[in-house]
Formats: sequence, C-alpha cells, structure tokens
Amino acid sequence: MDTNEDHTDDRTTAVLVRDAMDRVTAELPVTPDMVGPARAQGLRRRARVRATIGGAVLAVAGLGLAGAFVLPDGDDGPTGSTGVIDVAAPPTSSAPPPPIHLEPSPGESSMADLPPAERARQENFQNRAVGVLQQLLPPSVGTVQRIDLGVRQYQGSKDGKTFPIIFSVRPSEPGMAARTCREIKGTVCSKATLPGGIRADAAVSPINDGDVTESWVWFRYGASDVSLTVYPHDESNTSAPVTAQQLLDVAKSSTFLDLVEAADRDPVEEMQRTVIGG
Repeated sequence: MDTNEDHTDDRTTAVLVRDAMDRVTAELPVTPDMVGPARAQGLRRRARVRATIGGAVLAVAGLGLAGAFVLPDGDDGPTGSTGVIDVAAPPTSSAPPPPIHLEPSPGESSMADLPPAERARQENFQNRAVGVLQQLLPPSVGTVQRIDLGVRQYQGSKDGKTFPIIFSVRPSEPGMAARTCREIKGTVCSKATLPGGIRADAAVSPINDGDVTESWVWFRYGASDVSLTVYPHDESNTSAPVTAQQLLDVAKSSTFLDLVEAADRDPVEEMQRTVIGG
C-alpha cells in the first residue's frame, strides 16, 4: 500500500497552500484607510501579485481574513460558500482600495457626521460595492474606489482620467411611477428583463454641451429604486467609458443583485421626497 506516500503528498500540498496564503496575507495593508495616489498604485501592484497565486488560495485567504466573499457572475451558489471561484478582481473581503476623501460643501453633510455604528455600516456596504463594481464593470472604467462623502458615491480612474460613479439603492417614494427611458435629445435607450422578471432601462445620454455622454441603468427592486450611472471626465472631454448594454449586463449579474437585495432589505440611503412646485 502507498499510505505513507499519500500522506507525504498531502503534507506537501498543505505546505504549498500555506506558503501561498502567507504570501497573500503579507501583501495586505495594515491600515486600509490610508489615502493617496501612491498607495492606490501599490494596491494595484499587490492585486496583480495576488492574482498569480491562484483563485482558490485567494478565496481561502479572503475567508480567513474577513468572512464571506462575493461570488462571480454566473455562479448560482450562495454567498459565502466554500467552492473554488475564479475572479478577475480581489474579493470584497480582502482590503479594498483606499477611499477618496472629499470635504463637504458649506451646509452639506458627509459620512463623517454619522454616528460611528451607522458610518461603519455604510462604509462596509461601500467596500462591498467597490469589489462588485470592480469585478463587473469593463476594464475601461479603471480602478474603482469609494468616496467618503456619501454612500452612493464612487469613482473609476484610468490613465489619469476619473469617471464619477453613482450607485444608489434608495427606498421608493410611494405613488411615484417607475422611471423609463425616453429617446429624446440624443438619448439612446436599451431595455432588458432581469432575473425575477424585473424590467431595467439603460441609456447613453449626451450631457453638458452634448459633446460627451453619460451611461446609466435604472430599475425597481423590491421597495427600492436602483440606479448605476457612470459620468464623463469633464476635464478631458471624455465620455463615460461604458455602454448601456454593459450596464445591463452588470444589472443582470447575481453578484450585483445580491448587493442590491441587501440594501433593499436594510437601506443605506433615505427615501427621496418630491416637493411639488418646490
């Protein structure tokens, strides 16, 4: 019998996995809330190193560090399962890129004004959203980071250009009809049916002087209005680098819808009230 040889192979495999995990955890930052372009560049380098180690080891390391991970699009298993996954971006349980700090305008509130527990809850949601958006948006959007001014604010950065992103899951206002796309003033609409029979509208729309476009997708989920918008980079007059169909593909993803469901069940935004004539 080859019992001893089998045990030796098992021990060798365990050592290889442990060594790989050690390399992953050694790469993780000690203080994830640091800011600055240099740190963001360092995190991207670390992400490339982690990717070469292998999806299975990365998933195990993420579970050991912060619990559940987000499944990639197309996997029907529940979040937090122990199956081996292959993801293009680090799982949301690993350290996210540092947030972008913006000072509020006079009279404007920010996440810093929230009670500590609520601020931590919203920051946790933002970090999860960063992982999902980084995984599902096209590479043309670049590195996705959260903005610490508001829970719905994010940003993509690539080749020196920044693209503001709004991802909102807000309780629906009673009596308000669902938003639909209208092809006026150069807007080009696309429509799709999401899992569960949910209707989604997406569009590419000219803004500013009509020289650049923004891209958005909108749908109603449960008791919430959901929107994902990518804006242009105004300084370089560069349109949002994502199509309406690409945003519909994001909206169809089970990973994205899991995040939407969590925000619908436990809202991170307040309902917007429309003031007639205001």
